Amino acid sequence: MSRFRPSRRGWLVGLMAAVLAAAGLTAADPAPRPAQAAACTGTSGVTVVVDFTALGGGVQVACAPGDPATGLAALQGAGFTVTGTQRWGLAFVCRINGLPTSATDPCVNTPPVTAYWSYWHAPSGGAWSYSTSGASSYNPAPGSVEGWSFGSGSAPSIPAP
Repeated sequence: MSRFRPSRRGWLVGLMAAVLAAAGLTAADPAPRPAQAAACTGTSGVTVVVDFTALGGGVQVACAPGDPATGLAALQGAGFTVTGTQRWGLAFVCRINGLPTSATDPCVNTPPVTAYWSYWHAPSGGAWSYSTSGASSYNPAPGSVEGWSFGSGSAPSIPAP
């Protein structure tokens, strides 16, 4: 009685084919809407302010159109790229638009309290308040303002638009 024993190469090719087929069956997220490079008007979205001043840059303001489900979604929807830590993923924001660089912080664990992205909220034109929730669990309302500032926990250096 002979038994069929596929070669290792045949097994690997079969496995790769199955993985590719499964990947083709997964649903892709819809393409994000393009961000606007200014504050949102009215309740058209969530305004996002990112203060790069402590890193040698300026302050960027953008609009995440619509009703982002989380502060993290608002940050990304406003066109910012986000890197989390190796240990916590995007539950802990380590870099925004590549800053701070990997030479400054390798993003393995949580950054020190003197050099991290602090997360803020404000009503349109109102005062900043430090977030008591993480960006992945906070649901910002359309018309509100989200703020991010790098350093030791200071609010963004501009008033909320």
